[in-house]
Amino acid sequence: MSNVSYKDAGVDIDAGNAFVEAIKPAVKSTFDANVIGGIGSFAGAYAMPEGYREPVMLAATDGVGTKLKLAIESGRLDTVGIDLVAMCVNDLICNFGTPLFFLDYYATGRLDVEDAKAVVEGIAEGCRQSECALIGGETAEMPGMYSENDFDLAGFSVGIAEKSEMNRLNYVKEGDLLVALPSSGIHSNGFSLVRKLLFEKLGMRFDETFDGKPLIETLLAPTRIYVKTFKALKEKINALAHITGGGLVENLPRVLPENMHAVIEVEKIRTLPIFDLIGEHVAKEEMFRTFNMGVGMVLVVSPDNVDDVLAQSDGYVIGSLKLGEKGVTLF
Repeated sequence: MSNVSYKDAGVDIDAGNAFVEAIKPAVKSTFDANVIGGIGSFAGAYAMPEGYREPVMLAATDGVGTKLKLAIESGRLDTVGIDLVAMCVNDLICNFGTPLFFLDYYATGRLDVEDAKAVVEGIAEGCRQSECALIGGETAEMPGMYSENDFDLAGFSVGIAEKSEMNRLNYVKEGDLLVALPSSGIHSNGFSLVRKLLFEKLGMRFDETFDGKPLIETLLAPTRIYVKTFKALKEKINALAHITGGGLVENLPRVLPENMHAVIEVEKIRTLPIFDLIGEHVAKEEMFRTFNMGVGMVLVVSPDNVDDVLAQSDGYVIGSLKLGEKGVTLF
């Protein structure tokens, strides 16, 4: 019997080494002064920033979900890395955490260096947009676990906050206004429903023209990252909610005290054409529980600060808070 190598089993060590070399420029482009060491150690190191009285470390993890299937099937892999970063750092800022660094996990059936490089370059772009450093990651080639062209992504972000600023419930008051920050599209939630409706039920194609461009470009538009907006407005907002799976009705209550109720005027929401299309075949209640409906982040703002917030962002008012049972009313 002839000898069997690791490569015969489906794992190419040389490809892994080539991949590490290929991504070094993109990774290094995210480094800041607090990154210690370079690429290739057993762990990433990051110096604790100065200037915090009671620093608290925050961590968030997430993936991209079945949006990955569309990226893989269409061969458009340059944006899902941005999605990965966005889903983590947008959560961190909801606890008033400033993202510091990011790590990724890339698992695949067969490592294609160019495909993986495109994904990591997207991750690096997401890190640049959120002003955090990509200090490490792991690439796992697992034949038999995934089919050859399939891969999965997970991301992990760590941030820092003042302990006194983390609990935003104490800042939320009756009469506060709800400011919507627009989403860039579907973001990274609800794609199981999107795929079933658009491609299985309606038989649409990736290259089909929608809203003036190929449909796949609309579907893969990367999740918007709100970190810079948060940093600019931090002193003028009471709370903020990342609108992901569960939509406005399930995410907004997460930043409300028990005695506070959110009232949203649906007609004020600037929905996007893709949601109009999906909404022709999905019940309104289901739409608002599945998708962001054009609102990627909601800021809770005192009336005295709302003019400044609107002037320094692309946000717009969609509702307000009143006393009552914790929850959301859409009317």
